[in-house]
Amino acid sequence: MTSWTRRRRAALAVGVLLPLCAAGCGTSGGQDPGARAQPTASAGRLIDHTDEQGRPYREVDAAGAPGIGVEVRPDTGGDWDVRLRVRRFRFSPAGTAARARAGRGLAHLLVDGRLVGRLRTTEYHLPARLVPRGTHHVTARLYADDGTVWAVAGKPVQSTADITASAQEPPEASPSEPGAAQEPPR
Repeated sequence: MTSWTRRRRAALAVGVLLPLCAAGCGTSGGQDPGARAQPTASAGRLIDHTDEQGRPYREVDAAGAPGIGVEVRPDTGGDWDVRLRVRRFRFSPAGTAARARAGRGLAHLLVDGRLVGRLRTTEYHLPARLVPRGTHHVTARLYADDGTVWAVAGKPVQSTADITASAQEPPEASPSEPGAAQEPPR
């Protein structure tokens, strides 16, 4: 474990970069952007599993599956910096047609199972107000553009980092203001 100290807040974060594959990786380094994808085979098939919001899983073979890793670190202002590492996956721009294409889509960022952001890039600034005192699970999960969850062997393609935020340390009261009221952290 690594610990970081912030001005007015101490935090301990474990940025866990799990293997970038959900259930094993092939040796393929990616797709040729100009190559035509086989819609049925390369985009997987729907299976009888859903995520917390009821979105169906889209099963793909492990050999060509996208992968993701997540790292979370405190920043100097008391918030958190999230960095994703993806393999065999490209983020689609906003407004992309709602259809599944192999290795394309977006990531959902969840804190303790609650959706806090839909990411179309590898970096995200997580406000401290979404991570109160205690230990939390920050999960990045890959979705196809049609809203289905990329999955391998019946499990979503995702990665989780555990972080721990400490309570704000109260500043010392000045002699003229014993017990002065504190403004809550933002």
